Amino acid sequence: MKKGSKATEPDSNGIVQETPTADARRSDVRRGDTRRKYDPEQTKRNILDVATQEFSAMGLTGARVDAIAERTNTTKRMLYYYFGSKEGLYQAVLEKVYGDIRALEQDLHISELDPVEGMRALVEFTFDYHDRQRDFVRLVTIENINGAKYVEQVKTFKGRNVTVIHTIEDLLARGIASGQFRSDIDPIDLHLMISSMCFHRVGNRHTFGTAFGRDPSHPRLRARHRAMIVDMILRYVKKEA
Repeated sequence: MKKGSKATEPDSNGIVQETPTADARRSDVRRGDTRRKYDPEQTKRNILDVATQEFSAMGLTGARVDAIAERTNTTKRMLYYYFGSKEGLYQAVLEKVYGDIRALEQDLHISELDPVEGMRALVEFTFDYHDRQRDFVRLVTIENINGAKYVEQVKTFKGRNVTVIHTIEDLLARGIASGQFRSDIDPIDLHLMISSMCFHRVGNRHTFGTAFGRDPSHPRLRARHRAMIVDMILRYVKKEA
């Protein structure tokens, strides 16, 4: 073996990795090598961020793993090492985007708010998230085209998404106890109602705009639509005087 070359040795998983020899490491020190330590978790986060953009723009079929690897300065081999396949990466993206919205909902601490203000906060957050996170809207649309074929294989999917139903159940229960809310509302129906209004104005904006000459996601309409949806939901849940 030549001085300064690399040796090969198996890692903890039995995979043979190239390891710099002692001479090579000393040479790096003499050169003042300042390369950053490899961070696999940061690499995975970068891959997921770029893959989210690629899949939302091109769909599962049109997305290219080569393009994702190039934009993240990695290789297809590394992507497959982390996620198994293109479909596995797509599933990881779906798990991430649904996880993001559910985690942010929990950060609202709605259980600490008055029921009416808590409902307002939830609707406003849902509106804002759909309005700003267009990749999320496109990915949900794509997965519905796929018949939820891939997201249903994500083991954490149902458990993670049930948290928003629990939030609404708590809001309704507290609102009923305080005499503010009706007692005949199904929490899943209410979640559907909130999501539908917030999702439609973004997901269907192109066809809606073509049909009626008005883009519902246009910035000048945003404040009006936000207030309208909040008012609609609060009127629906409030108990008649």
